[in-house]
Amino acid sequence: MTAAIPAIDLAGLTKRYGTSLAVDHLDLRIPHGEIFGLLGPNGAGKTTTILMLLGLTESTEGSAMVDGLDPTRHALEVKRHVGYLPDDVGFYDDLTGRENLRFTARLNRLPARTAELRIRDLVVEVGLADVADRKVRGYSRGMRQRLGLADALVKDPTILVLDEPTVNIDPEGVRDLLALVRRLRDERGMTVLLSSHLLHQVEQVCDRIGIFVNGRLVAVGSIEKLAAGVEHRWTVEVGVTGDAADPMKVMAGVAGVNLVEPDGSQWLVHSDHDVRTDVVDAVRLAGLGVVHLRRRGADLDAIYHRYFLGAQHDDAA
Repeated sequence: MTAAIPAIDLAGLTKRYGTSLAVDHLDLRIPHGEIFGLLGPNGAGKTTTILMLLGLTESTEGSAMVDGLDPTRHALEVKRHVGYLPDDVGFYDDLTGRENLRFTARLNRLPARTAELRIRDLVVEVGLADVADRKVRGYSRGMRQRLGLADALVKDPTILVLDEPTVNIDPEGVRDLLALVRRLRDERGMTVLLSSHLLHQVEQVCDRIGIFVNGRLVAVGSIEKLAAGVEHRWTVEVGVTGDAADPMKVMAGVAGVNLVEPDGSQWLVHSDHDVRTDVVDAVRLAGLGVVHLRRRGADLDAIYHRYFLGAQHDDAA
């Protein structure tokens, strides 16, 4: 495919079920080689969007193009380009993991030799080498998700679509899966669309994030860009010794500080950029001591409240 053609290109994509609007005029371009996070609460319309991308349901209005192909007209060709891991993977429980992968390889008409070599490498890559020859009936949820990822990769796609891939997986499994997603992008140049409601996990791996609420894409960008629209996007904990009647007065000379909240023996300093050096100087200038200074992970919480809750309040108004 020509580099100028996006991996995924959505224009006015809309899906109605009767009077219910599941996806509302979605415009989105994802270039090749990007990990894009489609982030939103359950029921926001993420899965419906994915099904339209795969040609598994038709749009009511607008268009979806995948590697320059219309999934409603070229569904089989799109499926050759796209590997898909749904949120609930189905396998034949009486077959082993390896046998399930062979079945998928046959459905995709891979030559037997090519399939065996690819499956051999994939079970190692997803961490199933020790259990690949066990029946899937005995697999845990995390093991089934790993197998699902291998299943999506058997045909060597250029685009990988993951729908809530980390739900009900243990923390180690989540780390492994996200690390694998990064490797697929870095080593193979694969485009990844990761749909999730888990902000902290999406932030770890995605180049850009689209926040999806009530069928609408309300914001798109990197975490840094999205945080730029949030007033209190920095929160610094400052452990202070000494007495100060008015912490906000101490910080009055620090540009960018919006709010100072006493919190036991420390202060929470909210600002719109990194003010840590200036905060230390201000505390010492006031004759107080600094015991500790650390940044809180406030960006993600602030983004959640700004975009998720804000969009829901707007709809209710």
